[in-house]
Amino acid sequence: MRKLYFLVPGTTGQFGGGGLWAELKTVELARKICPVEIVTYRQREAEYLFLQDCLQQPDLDQVIFVISWGFDVAALARTLKPYNVVYHAHSAGYSFSLPADMPIITVSRNTMGYWGQKSPNSLIYYLPNQISDQFYNQGLKRDIDVLVQARKSSQYLLQTLVPALQQQCQVEVVDYYVEDLAALFNRSRIYLYDSAEYWAVSGVTEGFGLPPLEALACGCQVFSSLNHGLADYLDPGVNCYKIAGFSVEYDRQRILQVLRSPNPIALPATFLDDYRAANILSKLQMILTEINQFFDCKPAAMQAIAGLTPARIAQLRLQKVINKLRKKLKF
Repeated sequence: MRKLYFLVPGTTGQFGGGGLWAELKTVELARKICPVEIVTYRQREAEYLFLQDCLQQPDLDQVIFVISWGFDVAALARTLKPYNVVYHAHSAGYSFSLPADMPIITVSRNTMGYWGQKSPNSLIYYLPNQISDQFYNQGLKRDIDVLVQARKSSQYLLQTLVPALQQQCQVEVVDYYVEDLAALFNRSRIYLYDSAEYWAVSGVTEGFGLPPLEALACGCQVFSSLNHGLADYLDPGVNCYKIAGFSVEYDRQRILQVLRSPNPIALPATFLDDYRAANILSKLQMILTEINQFFDCKPAAMQAIAGLTPARIAQLRLQKVINKLRKKLKF
């Protein structure tokens, strides 16, 4: 196994957040399989390597660079073109393309489908994000009726639905960093999540959507949007409810009905297995084995498959029209 260099812009200050925490979880799992280092490339940090220093090292053919920060991927791919590089894809919808010799590990089936179309000749894998073991139903008293995290929430949720609910139940809106999110979920009966508006404005996709899954793991009833990666695991009527259902009055009625229900939705015992460390570690072992084998073969003289470039797509469309005309002329 080659050594993995996981590239992140930094690990403190403005770079903290869900994307970084998810990447660092993957780093810790990968450490159980092969040598791993965190490498920063925007800010120098005393405890980690810095990218420009790494590129001065010898024997970089025995290293795999793992890039993930969507807005930086295109520039990093150009910088690291001579080396072995893997793209760990969270969100989709960025405008860049990738060479076929760069394997892609996606965190959701939505992102896998995006790259399956956009980069059909690349090696592509699916490795969901990990739900940490602290997220489970602790059987505590639930003193919060409805929990909302302000970040990524829609204007409709914060400005219309929450005020309507506050008239009839206890609603907690969190607009600050929570150290122990699992404890907060275990105190809550219902969790509301509506991120479609946020990602539409951002212009990219919800890569995975950890909070609703973590809330489900802690025994919350979840009302959520179904955009992008959320559709991987959310199934309205089976394990959750669709939020923003036509009108605020209908949403309010459904939420209050769930609060009063003695038999809310219960998850199957095995529902979370695919997102726990044991399963993800097993998949990661297989993926890294295949990727290492690919990079072993890559230096050999092989003819690359023709890609779906804009020019080739135009050529194929023209050929399709010509074939139709020829078929008509025969009759």
